[in-house]
Amino acid sequence: MAKATTPADLTITPRDLRFGRGRAMKRWWLNDDPFATAFYNSLSVTFPKGEGFFIDSVRNFRDGTSPRLAAEIQAFIKQEVIHTREHVAFNRHVTDQGYDISMLDKHIDAALALTKGRPPIASLAATMGLEHFTAIIANQLIANPRHLAGGDEQAVALWRWHAAEEIEHKGVAYDTWLHATKHWSRWMRWKIKALVMLGTTARFFDGRYRGMLDLLRQDGITGLKAHRGIIWYALGRPGMARKVLGAWISFFLPGFHPWKHDDRRLIGLAESDYQAAILPRETVAA
Repeated sequence: MAKATTPADLTITPRDLRFGRGRAMKRWWLNDDPFATAFYNSLSVTFPKGEGFFIDSVRNFRDGTSPRLAAEIQAFIKQEVIHTREHVAFNRHVTDQGYDISMLDKHIDAALALTKGRPPIASLAATMGLEHFTAIIANQLIANPRHLAGGDEQAVALWRWHAAEEIEHKGVAYDTWLHATKHWSRWMRWKIKALVMLGTTARFFDGRYRGMLDLLRQDGITGLKAHRGIIWYALGRPGMARKVLGAWISFFLPGFHPWKHDDRRLIGLAESDYQAAILPRETVAA
């Protein structure tokens, strides 16, 4: 069986869009559901600082890459910069609804502080794991309309746009990792990426859980009701955590590569709405 790699005909396309400017968004913007709203709000709060971390982690290993991978990294950076800008704007909507996000900001700062003093390869490994998370969540957001059904039109458009680009550049951090560790043994590469992914998974879920609890508390939802609602949202309906479990497990399998599952058709579903905002394409050299 041929080894899975990033498709040779892939193009990574920064789409310069702005969402929700000059309009109000209601507090529970996703189907009047405080739990769904809390999930996406808490996730969005992580993006500006988190995506800056991703950019730095990948850029640290750009030297010496192939022309193709160098072009992918450049396009990845452009996409992440625009994502950051739009989530800063989205987070203003969150605070405009009266939410205090200072506790979530402290959690992000604490998570990023764990990388201080560690070698750059550790940050790249964490980025690789988190990019896999964003890619499998993105797949669900477009493939299963139930996740965003009934949401504010502009907010839903933001998340679908972001999801399309996360799918599109899902192989960049992984290919950069393969480049950076090309002199490692296969066992060492697998062991480190597996250990980092397990730690990243624990911190990801802990961060989202605590973030949702904090936002729900500000809605007057606490105690058993809050915990039960979060668990049902994650594992029951729509069940994001349950639905991405198989794709998460695939990360640990021999021969894994993000593009082993080619889901570019989902990009096409979302991209049809964005043609007017597409910047010049970053065509990957063969």
